[in-house]
Amino acid sequence: MPPRRSQSPTVRTSDSPTIGVTMGDPGGIGPEVVVAALAARPRDERARYVIYASGAALLEAAETLKIEPSWWRLEAGSTLRDAAASHRFVLLDYDQKFPPNSQPARAATPEGGALSFRLVEDAIADAKREPGDAAAIDAIVTGPISKKAWSMAGKSRWPGHTELLASRFGVKRHAMMFEGPRLRVVLATAHVPLMDVRNVLTIGRVFDAIDMGAEACRALGVERPRIAVCGLNPHAGEGGIMGDEETRLIEPAIEHAVRTGIDASGPYPADTIFKKAVGGRYDLVVAMYHDQGLIPVKLLARDESVNVTIGLPVARTSPDHGTAFDIAGKGAADPGSTTAAIDLAVRMATPAPAASPSPGA
Repeated sequence: MPPRRSQSPTVRTSDSPTIGVTMGDPGGIGPEVVVAALAARPRDERARYVIYASGAALLEAAETLKIEPSWWRLEAGSTLRDAAASHRFVLLDYDQKFPPNSQPARAATPEGGALSFRLVEDAIADAKREPGDAAAIDAIVTGPISKKAWSMAGKSRWPGHTELLASRFGVKRHAMMFEGPRLRVVLATAHVPLMDVRNVLTIGRVFDAIDMGAEACRALGVERPRIAVCGLNPHAGEGGIMGDEETRLIEPAIEHAVRTGIDASGPYPADTIFKKAVGGRYDLVVAMYHDQGLIPVKLLARDESVNVTIGLPVARTSPDHGTAFDIAGKGAADPGSTTAAIDLAVRMATPAPAASPSPGA
């Protein structure tokens, strides 16, 4: 079935959007940060939420955090989604399909991988539903998963959320973007082993990251984004002395972007350009590989930044951290990034206010 919405990184649908929130791995901090973030939602907010989760895991998290559960429970797969439409928080409980352990493992397990994968699959299916369908959602917020657990569950074809979402929505162009209070970064390559980056990096990949990043910035309110593009090698290759990827791949992509009207420049050494972006000189930095972009993002605002998949027909956001098995179940997880992810998803799925008519019109 073709996607029901336009290929836009900010998809505005109804006046009261429904946000799908997946719990993530049951053994990680996902249940805690989801419960805490949703409990803090403003009472007058018009959005409603469908939580894809283990009911037992959410109840345990709520008890740990001393939060009174406020969701309306519905067994996953129930045909009573119409009845749930009047409730602001709806829990789709997967405990019947994936019976929980009395003592959840605080580690990657095949069971945790299978459940967390199914939660995302079902959220995607609901995001593909036609407008007006009682089970349709307008945006997806994904809790942290363990890539190892997905692999243990036989899902190694998809290294993470981004690749699964792109596959299920049938999009060829997509990228990971990180939106933070001080820095915005998009990745030209994402979950690729470092030794393989130079083999998968192409002019097209770099251009797509610049182009989609510029579109995402405009959709988020930056009218003419200024984009800085990182080099791949130390000192951006130092004129070819330390590698030729800059002149062979990155410069042609930048030149093409400029010809299309994008304010892009570079390639710049990655060890200096992020400081200039934080200082306000650039609105977006395009990084060539995962850690090049994520180290500054997490160093500056680990619990405030949001992972956004750009290029999808629906809004998808996620916290910028992982499962943190070592602190799971202790009530020590910071829900800040999940709160920011939900905030951004609501913003992306809510219609922009209509422009006021000009005087005398």
